[in-house]
Amino acid sequence: MMTIGSIFLAALLLFHQSNQYHANAADSDEESEIESILKRMESDALAFRDEIERVYGTRCSTETLTECYESNYNDCSSTFPNQQCMKADELVVSACGDGLNCNALWDKELSTVSIPASLADGPFGNPSDPEIIESACYSRLAEPYMIEKYEADEEYWSKLGSRPSWTYFGAHNGLFRKIPAIHQEQCGEYDPRRRPWFVAASSGPKDVVLVIDVSGSMNQYGRMNIAKEAAITIIDTLTVADRVAVVTFSDSANQIGGHDSLIRATSENKNLLIDAIRGLEANGATNFYDAFRTAFNVIDRTIRDEQSSGCNIACLFMTDGVITAGRDAHEVIAMVNDRTDRLSTNFDRKA
Repeated sequence: MMTIGSIFLAALLLFHQSNQYHANAADSDEESEIESILKRMESDALAFRDEIERVYGTRCSTETLTECYESNYNDCSSTFPNQQCMKADELVVSACGDGLNCNALWDKELSTVSIPASLADGPFGNPSDPEIIESACYSRLAEPYMIEKYEADEEYWSKLGSRPSWTYFGAHNGLFRKIPAIHQEQCGEYDPRRRPWFVAASSGPKDVVLVIDVSGSMNQYGRMNIAKEAAITIIDTLTVADRVAVVTFSDSANQIGGHDSLIRATSENKNLLIDAIRGLEANGATNFYDAFRTAFNVIDRTIRDEQSSGCNIACLFMTDGVITAGRDAHEVIAMVNDRTDRLSTNFDRKA
């Protein structure tokens, strides 16, 4: 005899089985759509790469110089010729408004360039570095392609109930071009070279160990704050494809952040390490030997546990440069060379 509970369970199982085919079909359709979107995004990225390579090849031509002479719009002070108010469902810039009225202006028919404030050292905030000027000129020739691409992206993404993101190009020297044109909230603060997408493309996945001197001498001349800022800047550039660890040292060395190996550079893990770095205080002597030994141990352990990125290894050593504890410089160099050789021999990895 079947109880009420058993009848309900049997009915539930029959319902699940009868809908399994339809669910599988729906899942298959969703997977196909996602695969199609990813393929399109990859194709777009490669096509844009080819366009940038094409215009780079014309950087010395008369056409390039003429196009550049016709002007580039900057995202700090330029008035865009076709600017229009953003709609609330397009983008709300909190510094400009709440989106109920016109909260910010943009122009979808032209691109704009920006450079970090440190590079805007010429008249009227223009760069004086010839290489940056050249980058502004040749990338200007890619603007028609960027405009056409953004128009196509709007049509494509609207069918999916979404909107396209910006199309942008970041040069190795700090110049950044994007469409639609929009003003920065803070002029001169954006530097593409410090963005995770730029670092990931230029260096690939990597294992990064930051080794920070927290001995007493780091209190002098603001060295501790400089080391903290440098370490935080590096961590900010990492992506989830990277692995990271932070080792501090004075009389002895320790890994901070509550782990004993490199961890994936997720937003949560990066914030954890950044908070730990901000709380560092300088005190004690300077033991290079234990610092390097601990760093290599962290790398070895990560590789053995198969938690490594499997690609490049970088060990960044931040110190004021004087050994006052532990073994001397000759022994430190010998140990570093030995551990580097062992990485290559045991794991086919180079640091």
